[in-house]
Amino acid sequence: MINQYLEASKSKWVKVLIGLGVGLILCLLINLSFGSVSIELSKVFAFFIGGTTENDSWDLILRNFRLPKALTAVLVGSALSVSGLQMQTLFRNPLAGPYVLGISSGAGLGVAIAIFLGFYVGGFLELSGIGRSWLLVAAAGVGSLSVLLVISLAASRIKDSVTLLIIGLMFGAASGAFVSILQFFSQAENIQAYVIWSFGSLGSLSWTELSVFIPIITLGLIFSILLSKPLNTLLLGENYAVSLGLNMKKTRLLIIINTAVLAGTVTAFCGPIAFFGIALPHLTRMLFNTSNHLFLTPLVILFGGTLMLLFDFIAQLPGIETTLPINAVTALFGAPFVIYLLLRKRNLYYSY
Repeated sequence: MINQYLEASKSKWVKVLIGLGVGLILCLLINLSFGSVSIELSKVFAFFIGGTTENDSWDLILRNFRLPKALTAVLVGSALSVSGLQMQTLFRNPLAGPYVLGISSGAGLGVAIAIFLGFYVGGFLELSGIGRSWLLVAAAGVGSLSVLLVISLAASRIKDSVTLLIIGLMFGAASGAFVSILQFFSQAENIQAYVIWSFGSLGSLSWTELSVFIPIITLGLIFSILLSKPLNTLLLGENYAVSLGLNMKKTRLLIIINTAVLAGTVTAFCGPIAFFGIALPHLTRMLFNTSNHLFLTPLVILFGGTLMLLFDFIAQLPGIETTLPINAVTALFGAPFVIYLLLRKRNLYYSY
């Protein structure tokens, strides 16, 4: 009887995952079809099948602009969603997100130093042969990695996850303070460059940058799925998880490193993208009514990628050349949901 129930439950979730996969593909095709230049869905499908739409202009648009942007949206949405899920489960806090440990703030500080201290002026780039985008990616990566090393060291010594959360928040506050000081003494054009970076962007990655971005995010997502069983054990509470044989320090460190790699990579390449990682795990739980990470993790990955494609579709204002900052669109979705959570719950401790 129990085996029949488990088989039925497994069959149900397989169907749901297949349905979400199909929905993701459909949203990908729609995202590629619409923009300042509309391309027929049949032509987009033909591009995937035969590598051409029989229109050179459309081929150029799809290959060099829309396809890289769509792939970036899928991976960014999946990475931020699963990072938020891991942080909410680890800290048992509904408002924990992928940037709660100060990873985004560290990346922002690295970019601020690169911009405000003038490390990417034209003469430097000409001598070094490094493009501005790669320099900003490197600066953000160094900032994220620095915070990750400190947080990892703290995680290996501190038993209490709440204390670790507070340390992460303090790192974020300190990084923000340094950025404010740099802005105060900086020139207007440098401040504008930093503000534009802070808006976040899904359309700035070339195929060369994607050749680095895709493998890192893919490995991080695979590792997230492998962490599903330890995350399920953490739902019972840290003390009970330890009594079941879970190595709490090792598990916590692995979760933090995986989240930092995913969120740090997204921030380094695309800038900080707010709210999405906080709201999406909650929305997935509400829609699919499960807290089992064996199913919830792949659900969040697929659903996050699908929704980010939809937000990117909204941000690019089909038929108009103007593109809204992706941060503005995700915040319009995320902010009301966070307010709803605060009003609905009387404390910030998350109960599954």
